[in-house]
Amino acid sequence: QDAEIVRTRDPQRLAGCDVVVDVGGEYDPGRHRYDHHQRSFAESMRSLRPDKPWSTKLSSAGLVYCHFGAQILAGLLGQPEDGPVVTALYDKLYENFVEEIDAMDNGIAPAAGEPRYALSTTLSARVGHLNPRWNDPDQDTEVG
Repeated sequence: QDAEIVRTRDPQRLAGCDVVVDVGGEYDPGRHRYDHHQRSFAESMRSLRPDKPWSTKLSSAGLVYCHFGAQILAGLLGQPEDGPVVTALYDKLYENFVEEIDAMDNGIAPAAGEPRYALSTTLSARVGHLNPRWNDPDQDTEVG
């Protein structure tokens, strides 16, 4: 809640950050580095959590969800992290929301024959919904 968000690619500034997401060229959960932009990166939900079936290459969003999603859901719901409610919701949110972000961010088409993941909307459409309507008297795009 009191975190300062820094948008930078400057390695010196990144070195001083507690958590780095989507920049820095490093995936190291022990040091809270969650980037997927390395040529050698090929992690999926299944490779990090063998109990999960999804093989879509993770984006930084998927990495953060993989490592913290269940903990966050458990806290919001007041349920045990390994309980059936959190497990079911974690899986549904990944399958119907996060996996699409992972795939799109990594340039993976929804199908090469049989669909690989459900396409319920697009990331661009989601961002667009945050913009003010054309006739909204307050046109501040930063609010969304």
